[in-house]
Amino acid sequence: MTSRSRHVSLLMDGNDEITDSFNGVPFRWRLVSRLGKSNYAVHFFEVRFHKKHREMVLAEYFPRVMKEADAARERRKTLRLFTVKDMRFRMGGRGESWQGVNLEHPATFATVAMDWELKEMIIRDLDRFVERKGLYKSVGKAWKRGYLLSGPPGTGKSSLIAAMANYLNFDVYDLELAAVNGNSDLRRLLIATGNRSILVVEDIDCSLHLQDRLAKPKPKSSQPHHFIPHHFSAPQVTLSGFLNFIDGLWSSCGNERIVVFTTNHKEKLDPALLRPGRMDVHIDMTYCTPGGFKMLASNYLGITEHPLFVQIENLLGVIDVTPAEVGEQFLLDEDPDIALNSLMELLLEKKRNHELKMKAPLTFQ
Repeated sequence: MTSRSRHVSLLMDGNDEITDSFNGVPFRWRLVSRLGKSNYAVHFFEVRFHKKHREMVLAEYFPRVMKEADAARERRKTLRLFTVKDMRFRMGGRGESWQGVNLEHPATFATVAMDWELKEMIIRDLDRFVERKGLYKSVGKAWKRGYLLSGPPGTGKSSLIAAMANYLNFDVYDLELAAVNGNSDLRRLLIATGNRSILVVEDIDCSLHLQDRLAKPKPKSSQPHHFIPHHFSAPQVTLSGFLNFIDGLWSSCGNERIVVFTTNHKEKLDPALLRPGRMDVHIDMTYCTPGGFKMLASNYLGITEHPLFVQIENLLGVIDVTPAEVGEQFLLDEDPDIALNSLMELLLEKKRNHELKMKAPLTFQ
């Protein structure tokens, strides 16, 4: 086991045997090592059992072994974070549109600063999703699930995505729509993603072409138009193309996929994006709550109670502060007294600024 591994591996030497049991039937597994052609070593497993159990072995035991092997392989895999390759370096082949690095984000549901009720809801929803392959197939739906994470910057959207990836052991594909060269390019990127993965579309509200189609059009500029050659105007993803990617025919390319959208301004999104089947679960990432604060205090300072907790929780009820801001104060010092007093100063300063802003006289132009 390596220093960075989360799993233990047991090795077998040639001709070693292990015994397994299934439905009361014993099985003897032996690792066989032989020299093959060109003197290359060949390794394979040999299993022995009574011949009267042959039908049970083929119908039940071997499928169970293969399922467990796939699950073990999945647990051992190193999570990867992929991003879109620069257009200049894409070759067009499968898997060559993305470049990846190991995903080693430490966030888990135990460390994310959210109320436990919300975390438990998300965990239950993820569990139901991965367990319902048969249901999705029987009702004729693509095996995918859409989440919308909305809230101000610093409220933990990225940490929640990492926690979901670590919980499910899913790779993450980070899709930046600005790097996508039109609807056709979007389809190629979708086909090149793997199963059992999370596709992340961050800050979807910042994509001009995906904003509300009912928004009032801007007045035409009185400035003279300049001719732009067609080959210089890069095609962009359209709303119709994006909707087809979310729940149209192209959404069925692949299995067991989660799509996570993030936005700082949910109100800017086109209503067509928000309906079930596209964004199935809406999660509002709020400012730091008393429950989130206690989680951060436990994670950063290793404490679950302190005389300042009541004052801080009362201030959190009236002052907006993000979990990122709270965590930054806790990083200033390992001493709980110093760290909590630093947070108190931040909250009181925010409260004073808020009161001054409320007292400021209105100005009319």
